[in-house]
Amino acid sequence: MKVKGKHVILSLVCLVLGFMLAFSYHLTQIENQKEKPKMSGKQYENTLALRNELIAQEETNRKLQKELNQKQDRVLKNEKNLAKEAQVFQNFAEDAEKYRMYLGKVKVKGSGVKVTLTDGAYDPKEDNINNYLVHEHHVFKVVNELYISGADAVAINGQRLTSHSYIVCNGPVITVDGIQHPAPFIITAIGDPNVLSSALNLTGGVKDQLVNDNIIFSLEKESDITLNPILGS
Repeated sequence: MKVKGKHVILSLVCLVLGFMLAFSYHLTQIENQKEKPKMSGKQYENTLALRNELIAQEETNRKLQKELNQKQDRVLKNEKNLAKEAQVFQNFAEDAEKYRMYLGKVKVKGSGVKVTLTDGAYDPKEDNINNYLVHEHHVFKVVNELYISGADAVAINGQRLTSHSYIVCNGPVITVDGIQHPAPFIITAIGDPNVLSSALNLTGGVKDQLVNDNIIFSLEKESDITLNPILGS
């Protein structure tokens, strides 16, 4: 049988392929047979020590993180408590300022009303002139109505009133805390002008009662009233 050229080429290809496979297998066997570098005892001890140190450090970090979280919670709690205390102190300061105002120890400014009480026109036919004079009970009615209606501060002819003030009538004048004031009597009050004026103008209220007693009554809303503190307070 004649050997053809293609058979020769095929044989060469198979031979080369087989050689390559054999050579590759041989290299693989050599690589597998090579001994891996061995770690000395000292290197192993150092590696183990470093690993243990890393584990210990991680445990320390966890403890520190837990402690930090606890301290942050305490700081937050303290901040809330301080905020509450600050609000309490602010409320105390506001109350103290309010009480000083009621006691007449500080100057007060604001809107309010001005009430003027003037003696009535004299009638010669009237035997008792006192029927046309402003008396302390007339002033009391106005002052009490103002306080009941929410006035923050009240003054008579510029003199501040307190919870201990007293008013006494001496003929044509009245005495407020030992200081005499002649008519007309100007009563100023700081508060909501609309509320105060509405309370005084109620039908059958203070204004009507004073007019029926022949007192000349006038009421004005004021946007800017200043009441000075009580002398010596």
